[in-house]
Amino acid sequence: MKIGITCYPTYGGSGIVATELGLELATRGHDVHFISYANPIRLDPGTPRIHYHEVEVATYPLFQYPPYTLALASRMAEVAEAYELDVLHVHYAIPHSPAAMLARQMLAPRRLPFITTLHGTDITLVGTDPSYFPITKFSIEQSDGVTAISDHLRNQTIEVFGIEREIRVIKNFVNCDLYKPDSERKGASLYAPEGEKLLIHLSNFRPVKRAADCVRILAAVREQVPARLLMAGDGPDRGACEHLARQLKVEKYVEFLGKQNHVERLIPLAHVLLMPSEMESFGLVALEAMACGVVPVATRVGGVPEVVTDGEDGFLETPGDIAGLSRRVVQLLTDEQLHYTMSKAGRWNANEKFCSEKIIPLYEQYYRDVLDGR
Repeated sequence: MKIGITCYPTYGGSGIVATELGLELATRGHDVHFISYANPIRLDPGTPRIHYHEVEVATYPLFQYPPYTLALASRMAEVAEAYELDVLHVHYAIPHSPAAMLARQMLAPRRLPFITTLHGTDITLVGTDPSYFPITKFSIEQSDGVTAISDHLRNQTIEVFGIEREIRVIKNFVNCDLYKPDSERKGASLYAPEGEKLLIHLSNFRPVKRAADCVRILAAVREQVPARLLMAGDGPDRGACEHLARQLKVEKYVEFLGKQNHVERLIPLAHVLLMPSEMESFGLVALEAMACGVVPVATRVGGVPEVVTDGEDGFLETPGDIAGLSRRVVQLLTDEQLHYTMSKAGRWNANEKFCSEKIIPLYEQYYRDVLDGR
């Protein structure tokens, strides 16, 4: 198949999933065309069967805001016609679904179906904003196919928008050959020169991620266990996290790494992943950590319980419960048998339920169903 994929190319779950999906599809023989305003962060140039088409947005004095949606729709239609695409697959409803809908209309009577994958904040934050609610609902209903990354998100979409059409749940995935444990933790000494235990947090540092809680957890953990914290990613709350680390006098033990293109090399160095989010529709980074044998200590929100089984392959607590989250981390860092058991369970569950070879065929089948009008 020839598939067009549009996503946000930034450091966030929807863009990462879309990019990884495209790469996996390409290895399975499909031609994949990414259409976006920048090269997706995890997309390595020169990958066979992968093509990137930049969306250029003209600026005129008449426009107070550049009309990206219109430029995207035009580029989608142009690429679809030039490369004879079979289907468009857009990730994150706004503004990608309306743009795909326009592209479909522009190419009529030629059939160009589009699929919308809902990722979370496009429904829970952007979509529920009164300014975007009607267009979000309309674009979901007009999509030729709709998928959601968790049962929780599907149910929430149906409840919030009153959607009556089918929304197929296809959960996120991880490349289990790429994300794998490193029992020797080669390279960990670079970040833990005195053999301290390593905690890691990866996010886009938006308020919903509660990244500052990771610094508070480290401070509490260090009262009992020598530990250091790696903070990977960037975003609006990074400065506040750096300031808090200085306030709590743990700045020497926190490493802010910025955006990382190859987190599969970084995650296996850690013992515990911290994911104290206010909301997660899936929790992709928890899955990546589990595949690497790193135990997630996360919050019981959204779709996270569909990924992390509390007490088996990770621990789940209430958002903002620093004492509870810290206690779980200390348990894992001081009980080697507990950590070993949960690490092995996480790897096994990731391998059995969420590996690429189990999830990608579900997308391929959905493409065929949509193309066949089912």
